[in-house]
Amino acid sequence: MGAQRVGQQFGLGLPREIWLVQIGIFLNAFGWGAVLPFEVIYLHDGRGFALGTAGLVVGTLTGVAVLSAPCAGPLIDRFGPRAVAVAAGAALAAGYVGLAFARTEPVAFTSAAIAGVGNGALLPAQSALLAALAAREIRHRAAAVSRVSTNAGFGFGGALGGLVAGSGLDGFVALLLLNAATYLAYVGVLVAVVREAAVPEPLGGGYRDVLSDRPFLRLVVTNTVIIAIGWGVISWVVPPFAKNELGVGSELIGLLLLANAATVVVAQVPIAKLAEGRRRAVMMAIGAGLIAAACLLILAAGSLGAAGYAAVVVATVTVAVGECFHTAVLMPLVADLAPDHLRGRYMATMGLSWWAGLALAPTVGTQLLSTSAAVTFLGSAVAAGAAGVSMLALERRLPDGSRRTPRPEPPLRMKAVLAASEARGG
Repeated sequence: MGAQRVGQQFGLGLPREIWLVQIGIFLNAFGWGAVLPFEVIYLHDGRGFALGTAGLVVGTLTGVAVLSAPCAGPLIDRFGPRAVAVAAGAALAAGYVGLAFARTEPVAFTSAAIAGVGNGALLPAQSALLAALAAREIRHRAAAVSRVSTNAGFGFGGALGGLVAGSGLDGFVALLLLNAATYLAYVGVLVAVVREAAVPEPLGGGYRDVLSDRPFLRLVVTNTVIIAIGWGVISWVVPPFAKNELGVGSELIGLLLLANAATVVVAQVPIAKLAEGRRRAVMMAIGAGLIAAACLLILAAGSLGAAGYAAVVVATVTVAVGECFHTAVLMPLVADLAPDHLRGRYMATMGLSWWAGLALAPTVGTQLLSTSAAVTFLGSAVAAGAAGVSMLALERRLPDGSRRTPRPEPPLRMKAVLAASEARGG
């Protein structure tokens, strides 16, 4: 109950089970953050795969998720989000153990595919679980705390990863095994302390109904672009760019992701509270604009000499703030648009957009980077800017009740204070 009291003290008002889920999310993110920026480097430098092949293996981690995410939707609607999250975590653990010992390309691709199945199922299951455990008026706060947990784990993991990766192949292997262990720890939290959310009675329909929701599909496409740039490029394209073009070592690459994650930890909850009562499309457009500006700054870093690394740090922090604006409203908006009996499918479709975006970055991004850094980052800036314009155009097509983030009702004690104040004429 301690975490819940802390949350209430800061005005979040989240139930106990959501705080328990956040513990598992933190553990999951800690392991993933430790290994994520070094996946391409591990396969290329540690296992001797060509850079393009290394990018394709990492792309498999996300590309298979594009295929498995739609399959997860009906399973969530049928069996509940917790059960699907448990199975996804187990698949991720198995896949990363395989990658740790992958000395040949077929083993690497097979292990990445297994982990990819878990990748595709985990995000929609986790999002559906949080949406089911939180009342509508506080879903954006639950999503914000989830982002803080993710980025706190991701940042600490990234810093540790930078230190361990410096020891070479043995360090890379240790990071992959650590990641597998944290997925199992996450599964343990879900099994031990979280109840399964109630599963609505099936009412017919399915993905046909999801695909007929045109505003939602436009949101999915726009999110794909933002994820590819704001998450994928920063995670998989910037590290090799910093290493090869700026001469940055592993320790400083880890600190880049720590700066990104620390910014989210500090800024996400205040930005989520800032979003209350404000237009969701505008919040997301601001986020896209910040990400576009960061890509231009990264492009400039290559010509700044010794100041290049500092410019990339500033860009990384700017991307983090843009992420906060985007995610403060995204999943609560999806939950508002989704009928209860199709929530799993809606979350899975949005999860597909995440993994489609993340699949584009290491596959297309690394290929472009090997040809031209200018094309890579200028193109990324243009794409992010176009996504922001798309969000503003989408707003008029959203249902009226979903255009703004709800303002939560004040706690009962605050209501009593306000009532007493009004009675005194204050």
